[in-house]
Amino acid sequence: MARRSGDKYRAIIEAAVKVIAENGYHNAQVSKIAREAGVADGTIYLYFRNKEDVLISLFKVKMGEFIAAVKRELQACAGAAEQLARLIELHFTRLEADRHLATVMQIQLRQSDPTIRQGITEPLRAYSRLIEGVVSRGIETGEFRADLDVRLARQMIFGTMDEVATCWVMSHRPYSLVALAPEVYRLLFRALAAKDG
Repeated sequence: MARRSGDKYRAIIEAAVKVIAENGYHNAQVSKIAREAGVADGTIYLYFRNKEDVLISLFKVKMGEFIAAVKRELQACAGAAEQLARLIELHFTRLEADRHLATVMQIQLRQSDPTIRQGITEPLRAYSRLIEGVVSRGIETGEFRADLDVRLARQMIFGTMDEVATCWVMSHRPYSLVALAPEVYRLLFRALAAKDG
């Protein structure tokens, strides 16, 4: 198997996002992905074992890039409340910027088999740890309530962003997902904020 880097690898990942979003995972044939990427069908198998590996790799690459970007952005924030607001904005901005990617992340990955779900576990855990870091920082600085259950707060934050994004993907009327970020932040901050904060 070829090294998982380079122009062809990247082209296959980008093509897979588009083909899976437009056709659904089960109808996204490897030949369609190859055609969209501008490579021969067999080239896919130089980089990936099978279609499941393409989807898992796509998620790992896209989620890894997103997490790295979010970490950089959050380091520049003054406190946990600002980090929370920025996290929500970045989450929604990333999805709104690429409707195909949003469809794959919010819809297609949810309909996949146990092997795929297991393959995407680690990037999801990394994102969970990042969100828990924001909550923990807020507790430590006194911005968030001291009695918060960090895990439950993380589930609430991720679950809220996830549901809002899924509704946006599924909606038949056009609207800005990013425009919802300030209100989502206000709702979540009110639930997490220390009484005197």
